[in-house]
Amino acid sequence: MNAPWKPGAAGSRDPFAAYICDEAALDVLRPVAIELGWQPEKCNKGGLRNAVQSLSVSASPNILMVDLSESGDPLNDINALAEVCEPGTVVIAVGQVNDVRLYRDLVASGIHDYLLKPLSAGQVRDALTQAQAVFSAPKNADPDQAKKHISTAIVGTRGGVGASTLATSLAWLFSTDHGLPTALLDLDVHFGTGALSLDLEPGRGLTDAIDNPSRIDGLFIERAMIRANDNLAILSAEAPINAPLMTDGSAFMQLEEEFRQAFEMTIIDMPRNMLINFPHLLNDVNVVMLATEMTLASARDTIRILSWLKTNAPHAKPIIVANKVQSGTAEISKSDFEASIERKIDYTIPYDVKAASNAAKLGQTFADANRSTKAGGEIKKIAHAVLGASEEEDGDEQPAKKSLLGSFDLKSLLAKKKEKAPADA
Repeated sequence: MNAPWKPGAAGSRDPFAAYICDEAALDVLRPVAIELGWQPEKCNKGGLRNAVQSLSVSASPNILMVDLSESGDPLNDINALAEVCEPGTVVIAVGQVNDVRLYRDLVASGIHDYLLKPLSAGQVRDALTQAQAVFSAPKNADPDQAKKHISTAIVGTRGGVGASTLATSLAWLFSTDHGLPTALLDLDVHFGTGALSLDLEPGRGLTDAIDNPSRIDGLFIERAMIRANDNLAILSAEAPINAPLMTDGSAFMQLEEEFRQAFEMTIIDMPRNMLINFPHLLNDVNVVMLATEMTLASARDTIRILSWLKTNAPHAKPIIVANKVQSGTAEISKSDFEASIERKIDYTIPYDVKAASNAAKLGQTFADANRSTKAGGEIKKIAHAVLGASEEEDGDEQPAKKSLLGSFDLKSLLAKKKEKAPADA
Protein backbone atom coordinates (compact mmCIF):
# COMPACT_ATOMS: atom_id res chain seq x y z
CA MET A 1 0.00 0.00 0.00
CA ASN A 2 2.79 2.38 0.87
CA ALA A 3 5.04 1.02 -1.83
CA PRO A 4 7.07 3.57 -3.85
CA TRP A 5 4.69 5.77 -5.79
CA LYS A 6 4.81 5.75 -9.59
CA PRO A 7 3.81 9.14 -11.05
CA GLY A 8 2.19 7.65 -14.12
CA ALA A 9 0.09 5.19 -12.16
CA ALA A 10 -1.73 7.64 -9.93
CA GLY A 11 -2.91 9.91 -12.71
CA SER A 12 -5.74 7.58 -13.83
CA ARG A 13 -7.01 6.82 -10.31
CA ASP A 14 -9.45 8.62 -8.04
CA PRO A 15 -7.67 10.96 -5.63
CA PHE A 16 -9.65 9.79 -2.60
CA ALA A 17 -12.14 7.24 -1.30
CA ALA A 18 -13.37 6.33 2.17
CA TYR A 19 -15.27 3.39 3.66
CA ILE A 20 -16.68 4.40 7.05
CA CYS A 21 -19.02 2.39 9.29
CA ASP A 22 -21.14 5.06 11.00
CA GLU A 23 -22.96 8.20 9.92
CA ALA A 24 -21.43 10.35 12.67
CA ALA A 25 -17.93 9.83 11.28
CA LEU A 26 -19.18 10.36 7.72
CA ASP A 27 -20.74 13.67 8.75
CA VAL A 28 -17.31 14.81 9.94
CA LEU A 29 -15.45 13.48 6.91
CA ARG A 30 -17.62 14.73 4.03
CA PRO A 31 -17.15 18.51 4.64
CA VAL A 32 -13.38 18.02 4.90
CA ALA A 33 -13.36 16.05 1.65
CA ILE A 34 -15.28 18.85 -0.08
CA GLU A 35 -12.84 21.39 1.36
CA LEU A 36 -9.95 19.45 -0.18
CA GLY A 37 -11.66 19.34 -3.56
CA TRP A 38 -12.94 15.76 -3.47
CA GLN A 39 -16.40 14.42 -4.23
CA PRO A 40 -18.45 13.68 -1.07
CA GLU A 41 -19.88 10.65 -2.88
CA LYS A 42 -16.49 9.00 -2.45
CA CYS A 43 -17.23 8.75 1.30
CA ASN A 44 -18.97 5.36 1.32
CA LYS A 45 -20.95 3.68 4.07
CA GLY A 46 -19.30 0.45 5.17
CA GLY A 47 -16.01 -0.61 6.70
CA LEU A 48 -12.95 -2.64 5.80
CA ARG A 49 -14.79 -5.57 4.21
CA ASN A 50 -16.70 -3.24 1.89
CA ALA A 51 -13.42 -1.65 0.89
CA VAL A 52 -11.89 -5.04 0.02
CA GLN A 53 -14.92 -6.04 -2.04
CA SER A 54 -15.04 -2.75 -3.96
CA LEU A 55 -11.32 -2.51 -4.64
CA SER A 56 -11.10 -6.10 -5.82
CA VAL A 57 -13.09 -5.07 -8.93
CA SER A 58 -11.96 -1.42 -9.32
CA ALA A 59 -8.81 0.67 -9.21
CA SER A 60 -7.73 1.78 -5.76
CA PRO A 61 -7.56 5.54 -5.06
CA ASN A 62 -4.47 7.54 -4.27
CA ILE A 63 -5.65 8.04 -0.67
CA LEU A 64 -7.89 5.50 1.03
CA MET A 65 -9.55 5.95 4.42
CA VAL A 66 -10.93 2.73 5.86
CA ASP A 67 -12.84 1.99 9.08
CA LEU A 68 -11.65 -0.93 11.25
CA SER A 69 -14.41 -0.59 13.86
CA GLU A 70 -16.22 -3.75 12.76
CA SER A 71 -13.07 -5.79 12.20
CA GLY A 72 -12.37 -8.61 14.65
CA ASP A 73 -8.75 -9.05 13.50
CA PRO A 74 -7.52 -5.70 12.11
CA LEU A 75 -4.02 -6.87 11.17
CA ASN A 76 -5.17 -9.85 9.12
CA ASP A 77 -7.89 -7.77 7.49
CA ILE A 78 -5.36 -5.10 6.58
CA ASN A 79 -3.28 -7.78 4.86
CA ALA A 80 -6.36 -8.69 2.82
CA LEU A 81 -6.75 -5.03 1.89
CA ALA A 82 -3.11 -4.87 0.81
CA GLU A 83 -3.74 -7.65 -1.71
CA VAL A 84 -6.33 -5.56 -3.61
CA CYS A 85 -4.66 -2.13 -3.25
CA GLU A 86 -2.37 -0.97 -6.00
CA PRO A 87 1.20 0.09 -5.12
CA GLY A 88 1.36 3.67 -3.91
CA THR A 89 -2.05 3.83 -2.25
CA VAL A 90 -1.80 5.73 1.03
CA VAL A 91 -4.11 4.16 3.62
CA ILE A 92 -5.47 5.93 6.69
CA ALA A 93 -7.19 3.63 9.17
CA VAL A 94 -9.98 4.65 11.55
CA GLY A 95 -10.92 2.70 14.67
CA GLN A 96 -12.18 2.67 18.22
CA VAL A 97 -9.34 0.74 19.91
CA ASN A 98 -6.91 3.02 21.75
CA ASP A 99 -3.90 0.71 21.83
CA VAL A 100 -0.32 1.81 21.16
CA ARG A 101 0.71 -1.71 20.16
CA LEU A 102 -2.07 -1.88 17.59
CA TYR A 103 -1.01 1.50 16.21
CA ARG A 104 2.60 0.37 15.85
CA ASP A 105 1.59 -2.91 14.22
CA LEU A 106 -0.65 -1.11 11.75
CA VAL A 107 2.07 1.40 10.82
CA ALA A 108 4.56 -1.45 10.42
CA SER A 109 2.11 -3.20 8.06
CA GLY A 110 2.09 -0.17 5.75
CA ILE A 111 -0.71 2.01 7.13
CA HIS A 112 0.05 5.72 6.84
CA ASP A 113 -1.89 6.78 9.95
CA TYR A 114 -4.45 5.57 12.47
CA LEU A 115 -7.22 7.89 13.70
CA LEU A 116 -9.17 7.24 16.85
CA LYS A 117 -12.94 7.79 17.03
CA PRO A 118 -14.79 10.02 17.60
CA LEU A 119 -13.32 11.93 14.69
CA SER A 120 -12.83 15.69 14.62
CA ALA A 121 -12.62 17.85 11.51
CA GLY A 122 -9.16 19.13 12.42
CA GLN A 123 -7.83 15.64 13.05
CA VAL A 124 -9.15 14.37 9.72
CA ARG A 125 -7.92 17.42 7.81
CA ASP A 126 -4.38 17.08 9.20
CA ALA A 127 -4.23 13.37 8.37
CA LEU A 128 -5.44 13.88 4.80
CA THR A 129 -3.10 16.82 4.24
CA GLN A 130 -0.15 14.72 5.39
CA ALA A 131 -1.27 11.92 3.11
CA GLN A 132 -1.31 14.34 0.17
CA ALA A 133 2.24 15.38 1.05
CA VAL A 134 3.40 11.79 0.49
CA PHE A 135 2.87 12.25 -3.24
CA SER A 136 5.12 15.32 -3.39
CA ALA A 137 7.81 13.78 -1.19
CA PRO A 138 11.11 12.89 -2.87
CA LYS A 139 11.02 9.36 -4.25
CA ASN A 140 13.92 7.01 -4.70
CA ALA A 141 15.09 6.31 -8.20
CA ASP A 142 15.87 2.81 -9.41
CA PRO A 143 17.22 1.06 -6.29
CA ASP A 144 19.68 -0.89 -8.41
CA GLN A 145 21.23 2.34 -9.64
CA ALA A 146 23.70 4.12 -7.39
CA LYS A 147 22.52 7.64 -6.65
CA LYS A 148 24.96 10.42 -5.84
CA HIS A 149 24.23 12.29 -2.67
CA ILE A 150 25.89 15.49 -1.44
CA SER A 151 25.84 16.36 2.25
CA THR A 152 26.87 19.85 3.35
CA ALA A 153 27.29 21.03 6.93
CA ILE A 154 27.23 24.78 7.55
CA VAL A 155 28.91 25.97 10.73
CA GLY A 156 29.11 29.53 12.03
CA THR A 157 32.44 30.43 13.62
CA ARG A 158 30.56 32.84 15.89
CA GLY A 159 26.92 33.46 16.70
CA GLY A 160 25.15 35.81 14.31
CA VAL A 161 27.48 35.38 11.34
CA GLY A 162 24.62 34.18 9.12
CA ALA A 163 25.16 30.41 8.98
CA SER A 164 21.41 29.75 9.13
CA THR A 165 20.78 32.32 6.39
CA LEU A 166 23.27 30.47 4.18
CA ALA A 167 21.76 27.08 5.04
CA THR A 168 18.19 28.03 4.14
CA SER A 169 19.27 29.93 1.03
CA LEU A 170 21.39 27.07 -0.33
CA ALA A 171 18.68 24.51 0.42
CA TRP A 172 16.18 26.66 -1.46
CA LEU A 173 18.47 27.12 -4.46
CA PHE A 174 19.25 23.41 -4.71
CA SER A 175 15.55 22.56 -4.63
CA THR A 176 14.37 25.24 -7.07
CA ASP A 177 17.14 26.39 -9.42
CA HIS A 178 18.78 22.97 -9.59
CA GLY A 179 15.64 20.85 -9.14
CA LEU A 180 17.29 18.51 -6.62
CA PRO A 181 15.32 16.75 -3.86
CA THR A 182 16.79 18.45 -0.80
CA ALA A 183 16.59 17.94 2.96
CA LEU A 184 17.34 20.74 5.42
CA LEU A 185 18.22 19.61 8.95
CA ASP A 186 18.36 22.38 11.55
CA LEU A 187 20.29 21.03 14.54
CA ASP A 188 19.73 24.09 16.72
CA VAL A 189 16.99 22.22 18.54
CA HIS A 190 16.03 25.03 20.92
CA PHE A 191 16.58 28.20 18.89
CA GLY A 192 16.69 27.07 15.25
CA THR A 193 15.37 29.42 12.57
CA GLY A 194 15.17 27.05 9.60
CA ALA A 195 11.39 26.83 9.62
CA LEU A 196 10.98 30.47 10.65
CA SER A 197 13.03 31.66 7.65
CA LEU A 198 10.68 29.77 5.35
CA ASP A 199 7.56 31.04 7.14
CA LEU A 200 6.66 27.53 8.33
CA GLU A 201 5.76 25.88 11.62
CA PRO A 202 8.59 23.54 12.67
CA GLY A 203 6.36 20.72 13.90
CA ARG A 204 7.46 17.97 16.29
CA GLY A 205 9.37 15.79 13.84
CA LEU A 206 12.88 16.53 15.13
CA THR A 207 12.02 16.27 18.82
CA ASP A 208 10.14 13.01 18.16
CA ALA A 209 13.20 11.66 16.37
CA ILE A 210 15.46 12.56 19.31
CA ASP A 211 13.08 10.94 21.79
CA ASN A 212 12.56 7.78 19.70
CA PRO A 213 15.53 7.07 17.38
CA SER A 214 14.28 3.54 16.75
CA ARG A 215 11.21 4.94 14.95
CA ILE A 216 13.27 6.69 12.28
CA ASP A 217 12.72 5.13 8.87
CA GLY A 218 11.55 6.16 5.42
CA LEU A 219 7.92 6.43 6.49
CA PHE A 220 8.86 8.53 9.51
CA ILE A 221 10.79 10.92 7.25
CA GLU A 222 7.80 11.33 4.94
CA ARG A 223 5.46 12.07 7.84
CA ALA A 224 7.71 14.16 10.09
CA MET A 225 9.34 16.54 7.62
CA ILE A 226 7.68 19.82 6.68
CA ARG A 227 7.33 20.61 2.99
CA ALA A 228 8.64 23.99 1.82
CA ASN A 229 8.21 23.22 -1.90
CA ASP A 230 8.03 20.18 -4.16
CA ASN A 231 11.74 19.42 -3.73
CA LEU A 232 12.52 20.81 -0.27
CA ALA A 233 11.63 19.25 3.07
CA ILE A 234 12.88 20.52 6.41
CA LEU A 235 13.29 19.09 9.89
CA SER A 236 13.47 21.78 12.53
CA ALA A 237 12.33 22.32 16.11
CA GLU A 238 11.52 24.85 18.80
CA ALA A 239 12.10 22.64 21.82
CA PRO A 240 11.20 24.12 25.24
CA ILE A 241 14.19 25.97 26.65
CA ASN A 242 13.67 24.28 30.01
CA ALA A 243 14.23 20.88 28.36
CA PRO A 244 17.95 20.13 27.88
CA LEU A 245 19.10 18.16 24.85
CA MET A 246 19.30 14.54 26.04
CA THR A 247 20.71 12.42 23.22
CA ASP A 248 23.80 10.48 22.28
CA GLY A 249 23.50 11.70 18.69
CA SER A 250 22.22 8.38 17.33
CA ALA A 251 19.01 10.04 16.13
CA PHE A 252 20.97 12.56 14.07
CA MET A 253 23.08 9.82 12.51
CA GLN A 254 19.96 7.83 11.64
CA LEU A 255 18.34 10.90 10.10
CA GLU A 256 21.39 11.52 7.93
CA GLU A 257 21.28 7.91 6.76
CA GLU A 258 17.60 8.15 5.81
CA PHE A 259 18.25 11.45 4.01
CA ARG A 260 20.87 9.73 1.86
CA GLN A 261 18.23 7.23 0.76
CA ALA A 262 15.43 9.72 0.09
CA PHE A 263 17.16 12.90 -1.14
CA GLU A 264 20.00 13.99 -3.39
CA MET A 265 21.10 16.93 -1.24
CA THR A 266 21.33 17.33 2.53
CA ILE A 267 22.00 20.71 4.14
CA ILE A 268 22.82 20.58 7.87
CA ASP A 269 22.65 23.81 9.85
CA MET A 270 25.12 22.74 12.55
CA PRO A 271 25.80 24.85 15.66
CA ARG A 272 29.44 24.86 16.81
CA ASN A 273 28.70 22.92 19.97
CA MET A 274 27.47 19.99 17.87
CA LEU A 275 31.01 19.53 16.54
CA ILE A 276 32.23 19.10 20.10
CA ASN A 277 29.40 16.89 21.37
CA PHE A 278 28.81 14.75 18.28
CA PRO A 279 31.92 14.77 16.04
CA HIS A 280 30.67 11.60 14.28
CA LEU A 281 27.96 13.69 12.58
CA LEU A 282 30.56 14.67 9.98
CA ASN A 283 31.51 11.09 9.11
CA ASP A 284 29.63 11.18 5.79
CA VAL A 285 29.57 14.92 5.11
CA ASN A 286 31.12 15.96 1.79
CA VAL A 287 31.46 19.71 2.36
CA VAL A 288 31.88 21.76 5.54
CA MET A 289 31.14 25.44 5.03
CA LEU A 290 32.46 27.86 7.65
CA ALA A 291 30.52 31.10 7.83
CA THR A 292 32.69 33.78 9.37
CA GLU A 293 33.07 37.53 9.75
CA MET A 294 36.09 39.83 9.60
CA THR A 295 36.78 40.00 13.32
CA LEU A 296 39.56 38.82 15.62
CA ALA A 297 37.26 36.39 17.40
CA SER A 298 36.12 34.85 14.12
CA ALA A 299 39.68 34.56 12.87
CA ARG A 300 40.67 32.74 16.05
CA ASP A 301 37.72 30.35 15.86
CA THR A 302 38.19 29.74 12.14
CA ILE A 303 41.73 28.60 12.90
CA ARG A 304 40.51 26.30 15.64
CA ILE A 305 37.70 24.75 13.60
CA LEU A 306 39.89 24.23 10.52
CA SER A 307 42.40 22.43 12.73
CA TRP A 308 39.60 20.34 14.22
CA LEU A 309 38.35 19.41 10.74
CA LYS A 310 41.81 18.23 9.66
CA THR A 311 41.81 15.78 12.54
CA ASN A 312 38.16 14.73 12.71
CA ALA A 313 36.83 15.14 9.15
CA PRO A 314 39.79 15.11 6.73
CA HIS A 315 37.54 13.75 3.96
CA ALA A 316 35.29 16.85 3.94
CA LYS A 317 36.09 19.80 1.70
CA PRO A 318 36.19 23.06 3.70
CA ILE A 319 34.76 26.24 2.17
CA ILE A 320 35.32 29.58 3.92
CA VAL A 321 32.58 32.18 3.45
CA ALA A 322 33.03 35.68 4.86
CA ASN A 323 29.55 37.05 5.46
CA LYS A 324 28.16 40.54 6.15
CA VAL A 325 31.36 42.17 4.89
CA GLN A 326 31.40 45.98 4.93
CA SER A 327 34.24 47.54 2.99
CA GLY A 328 36.35 49.93 5.05
CA THR A 329 34.74 49.06 8.37
CA ALA A 330 36.04 45.55 8.99
CA GLU A 331 37.73 44.92 12.31
CA ILE A 332 40.68 43.37 10.48
CA SER A 333 41.54 43.42 6.80
CA LYS A 334 40.92 40.54 4.45
CA SER A 335 44.64 40.04 3.84
CA ASP A 336 45.41 39.88 7.56
CA PHE A 337 42.49 37.49 8.12
CA GLU A 338 43.70 35.18 5.34
CA ALA A 339 47.25 35.33 6.63
CA SER A 340 46.20 34.34 10.11
CA ILE A 341 44.07 31.35 8.99
CA GLU A 342 46.76 30.38 6.42
CA ARG A 343 44.35 30.07 3.51
CA LYS A 344 42.20 32.15 1.22
CA ILE A 345 38.61 33.14 1.87
CA ASP A 346 36.62 31.36 -0.83
CA TYR A 347 33.59 33.66 -1.02
CA THR A 348 32.75 37.11 0.31
CA ILE A 349 29.13 38.15 0.81
CA PRO A 350 28.60 41.91 1.19
CA TYR A 351 26.53 43.28 4.05
CA ASP A 352 23.04 44.23 2.83
CA VAL A 353 20.64 45.09 5.64
CA LYS A 354 17.86 46.09 3.22
CA ALA A 355 18.02 42.72 1.51
CA ALA A 356 17.86 40.90 4.84
CA SER A 357 14.86 42.97 5.93
CA ASN A 358 13.15 42.32 2.61
CA ALA A 359 13.53 38.55 3.01
CA ALA A 360 12.13 38.65 6.55
CA LYS A 361 9.11 40.73 5.50
CA LEU A 362 8.33 38.38 2.60
CA GLY A 363 8.82 35.22 4.65
CA GLN A 364 11.33 33.96 2.08
CA THR A 365 14.91 32.79 2.13
CA PHE A 366 17.54 35.46 1.56
CA ALA A 367 18.55 34.00 -1.81
CA ASP A 368 14.98 33.75 -3.07
CA ALA A 369 13.96 37.26 -2.03
CA ASN A 370 17.14 38.95 -3.30
CA ARG A 371 18.12 37.22 -6.52
CA SER A 372 19.29 40.41 -8.25
CA THR A 373 21.54 41.69 -5.43
CA LYS A 374 25.29 41.18 -5.17
CA ALA A 375 24.82 39.14 -2.00
CA GLY A 376 22.24 36.91 -3.70
CA GLY A 377 24.54 36.41 -6.68
CA GLU A 378 27.39 35.35 -4.41
CA ILE A 379 25.20 32.73 -2.71
CA LYS A 380 24.35 31.32 -6.15
CA LYS A 381 28.09 30.93 -6.81
CA ILE A 382 28.47 29.10 -3.52
CA ALA A 383 25.70 26.68 -4.52
CA HIS A 384 27.54 25.88 -7.76
CA ALA A 385 30.76 25.37 -5.78
CA VAL A 386 29.09 22.85 -3.47
CA LEU A 387 27.82 20.88 -6.46
CA GLY A 388 31.26 20.99 -8.04
CA ALA A 389 33.01 19.94 -4.84
CA SER A 390 31.37 16.53 -4.94
CA GLU A 391 33.02 15.79 -8.26
CA GLU A 392 36.54 16.55 -7.08
CA GLU A 393 38.92 13.76 -6.17
CA ASP A 394 40.25 13.74 -2.64
CA GLY A 395 43.73 14.54 -3.88
CA ASP A 396 42.73 17.38 -6.18
CA GLU A 397 42.83 20.09 -3.55
CA GLN A 398 46.24 21.69 -3.24
CA PRO A 399 47.59 22.38 0.22
CA ALA A 400 47.12 25.93 1.39
CA LYS A 401 50.09 28.20 0.94
CA LYS A 402 51.97 28.71 4.18
CA SER A 403 51.94 32.21 5.54
CA LEU A 404 54.51 33.98 7.63
CA LEU A 405 51.72 34.64 10.10
CA GLY A 406 50.31 31.87 12.26
CA SER A 407 47.50 31.51 14.72
CA PHE A 408 49.52 33.29 17.39
CA ASP A 409 49.67 36.38 15.19
CA LEU A 410 46.19 37.27 16.36
CA LYS A 411 47.97 39.15 19.13
CA SER A 412 49.88 41.09 16.48
CA LEU A 413 46.64 41.87 14.68
CA LEU A 414 45.14 43.17 17.89
CA ALA A 415 48.18 45.37 18.50
CA LYS A 416 47.96 46.69 14.95
CA LYS A 417 44.30 47.49 15.46
CA LYS A 418 45.09 49.47 18.62
CA GLU A 419 47.80 51.43 16.81
CA LYS A 420 45.34 52.48 14.12
CA ALA A 421 42.74 53.58 16.64
CA PRO A 422 42.76 57.38 17.29
CA ALA A 423 44.35 58.36 20.58
CA ASP A 424 42.09 59.69 23.34
CA ALA A 425 42.23 63.41 23.82
